[in-house]
Amino acid sequence: MSEQLLLGYIIRRGSTLDRALLLKFIQRTYEDLFPNEDFSHLEQTVKQYFSSDTPLWWVEEEGKQGAGSREQGEMGEMGEMREMGEMREMRETRRISNAPCPIPNAQFPMPNSPIACLWVGNSIDQVQGNRHAHIFILYVVPEHRRRGIGRALMRYVENWAIQRGDRQIGLQVFQSNKPALNLYNQLGYQTQSLWMVKFLSAEK
Repeated sequence: MSEQLLLGYIIRRGSTLDRALLLKFIQRTYEDLFPNEDFSHLEQTVKQYFSSDTPLWWVEEEGKQGAGSREQGEMGEMGEMREMGEMREMRETRRISNAPCPIPNAQFPMPNSPIACLWVGNSIDQVQGNRHAHIFILYVVPEHRRRGIGRALMRYVENWAIQRGDRQIGLQVFQSNKPALNLYNQLGYQTQSLWMVKFLSAEK
C-alpha cells in the first residue's frame, strides 16, 4: 500500500524480500561519502539487523512505482511478489530465508527503481530505559535531491514514531556530511553523545 509523500512522489512500505535493494542503497550512502572504499561488508549489517521489526520504506516517482522491480533480474523474488499481490507477500515474508542475495551494481541507478530509502530500527535510551526509533539509513539519489524529499521523509518517520508511542527518535551522522547535518539541525535534532574512535597500531 502506498500514499503520497509530496507532490510527484509516493511512499510505500517495503518488506523483508527487499534485502538486496536495501543493501544497494546502503552501499550508495557510504560510497557518496567515501568513494574509494569497498563496502561489500555491509551485507553483514543487513543480514544482522534487517527484519520485520525494522521497517523499511521506499519513495518512487508517482506513476512509475513497481516497474523497475520487475526489470531487475537480481530482484526476481521481489518483482514476482509485487505481481502476485499483497496477500502473497505477507505469507512469503514469514518464510524468507537468511541466505545472501545477489548485489545489484551500486554504481548505476536502475530504471524506475526507488529514488529514496528510509530504514528504521529500535534503540534503548540508556538513561531512561525507553525504546525509541533509530534511523539506520535515509538516502535520496542525487538526481532527486533538493526537492524536499529528505525533509518529507524525516517528518514521515517522526509521525510514525509518535503514533507507535515513541518519545524520541535518534540517528547517527558523519561530521563530514554537512547537508545531512544542516537538515537535522533545522528539524530540531540535537547532539546527545559523541561517538569517539581511536585507530590502533599493532606496532609496539
